[in-house]
Amino acid sequence: MLKDYINVAAKRVQADVVLKNATFVNVFTGEKERGDIAVCGDRIAGIGSYSGRTEYDVSGKVVLPGYIDSHVHIESSQLSPEEFASLVMPRGTAAVVADPHEIVNVCGLAGLEYMCAASRSAPLDVYMQLPSCVPATPFETSGAILSSKDIAAAISRSEVLGLGEFMNFPGVIGGDEEVLKKLQAAHDAGKIVDGHAPGVAGDGLNAYLCGGISTDHECATPEEMRQKAARGMYVMLRHSSSIHDLAANCGAVTPGNASRFLLCTDDRHAADLKNKGHIDDALRTVVAAGLDPVTAVTIATLNAARCYNLKWRGAIAPYYHADMVVVDDLSGFNARLVFKDGVLAAKDGRALFDTQNRYLPSSVLGTVKLARPLAAEDFVLALKGERARAITINYGSIVTGCEEVAVRSVNGDVVCENDICKLAVVERHKLTGNIGRGLIKGYGFKGGALGITVAHDSHNMIILGDDNDAMAKVAQTLASVGGGMALAESSSGNVESVAFDIAGLMSSRNADYVIRESSKLYEKAYSMGTDRRIAPFMTLAFLSLAVIPHIKLLDTGLFDVDKFCFTDINA
Repeated sequence: MLKDYINVAAKRVQADVVLKNATFVNVFTGEKERGDIAVCGDRIAGIGSYSGRTEYDVSGKVVLPGYIDSHVHIESSQLSPEEFASLVMPRGTAAVVADPHEIVNVCGLAGLEYMCAASRSAPLDVYMQLPSCVPATPFETSGAILSSKDIAAAISRSEVLGLGEFMNFPGVIGGDEEVLKKLQAAHDAGKIVDGHAPGVAGDGLNAYLCGGISTDHECATPEEMRQKAARGMYVMLRHSSSIHDLAANCGAVTPGNASRFLLCTDDRHAADLKNKGHIDDALRTVVAAGLDPVTAVTIATLNAARCYNLKWRGAIAPYYHADMVVVDDLSGFNARLVFKDGVLAAKDGRALFDTQNRYLPSSVLGTVKLARPLAAEDFVLALKGERARAITINYGSIVTGCEEVAVRSVNGDVVCENDICKLAVVERHKLTGNIGRGLIKGYGFKGGALGITVAHDSHNMIILGDDNDAMAKVAQTLASVGGGMALAESSSGNVESVAFDIAGLMSSRNADYVIRESSKLYEKAYSMGTDRRIAPFMTLAFLSLAVIPHIKLLDTGLFDVDKFCFTDINA
């Protein structure tokens, strides 16, 4: 193809496609330029004055490089990889760096293989990271374990870009031998290592970085971002469904450090992708918050390509892949045309490729396994006294607090009152029968139970409620449908659910179905008192994430993330 590219560039041969009268963002110079953009096959051949067999007049629009999401868990969309692509590509996304941490925690390397195979059905570039922490901590039960030997054997695979977010930051800082072997395996293979180090600073940050870790997406404040960028990290500005601090945190970007920032979505579910957008919505948000639009576009494109060594991507220039998005302007980022490798992949918000023939191997189906049928008595919570530790919610954040609360018990079981509910994590992988029991304050929900089999990071079943019988009904329903979301109402006895048949994490149905049926459950949860600052099920899904401060619940008990050990529910 080199000769073809050169011949088109030199105008000896007509281009395949030309974007005529283009105004485009030059991410190398930080300027906007004008000229025709000529495409030969999958590459940009030239910029200037060209004619093509197919021409698009883009006068009055702005052409940008295709966006790159620098860190995403596709599973969190609750959609198959094929359906995920059909939502994000019409928004201008050309590539994602995906960490299949969620499905690998359930299905092991078979989950990675599924994600790779399913992703090939759509034109979206999906660069896979090998999950580094399966499980995220040694204190919980996951569906699989990836040891340092497993990492060393898999990290050199051609479909693996690098090592996924290294959440066990205490293990890195403490020099744990098994942790260091995983890191060394990635370095020996010449692969990048993603980070995950919330609140780590000073000497601890120095130690973490000496593990050879390149990125972080868990910064809570602009100051934390600036410190990590100053120590050489690529820092990700996150725009997820559960965390809403992008507008504030983009204030960390300065002309001097802008090259160290990336954009990512991390965890973004189907309704937000469909109704609000993907990286395009992140761009709207940061520009509205005052970030220079050209700088924002550079962060969303070239910076990510350079961080992950994605050769010839992330810019509009000769020999670069012809991944381009034509937008109305640099404030709304409304995508009119999206080109992937020179082919028109989406127009006016509609994907021009088919995703209906989905890959569904048996290895990712039927993954919810309970040791025995559960009943109301399995959710009895007996305390030693009248005070207990309860998880509290920080609205708009996945960081949780801990509060000592007064509790009343009747017949050896906690009474749920004063905005206190029970929380249970039911193990669903190894038939252990484990049930972690705790309390939560601030959810607002009452009159039944709700639950989900998406529970970061080991993805056991997590259930919240104020009625033991309703909690048992939710558990049994989730098991019977193969995982998903369920809600039981005490007054009627009704149980409603949405099935996530792929590993208990994703639906094989189309996005419109998942969004519509999920919305019904969300509204039911809100009608039962759930605080509207909470995403009823997705907030629940983060209450077992034992690498995010401060208190979480695992299938094995209540866990103090700050001390990295279990804690007693009795205060």
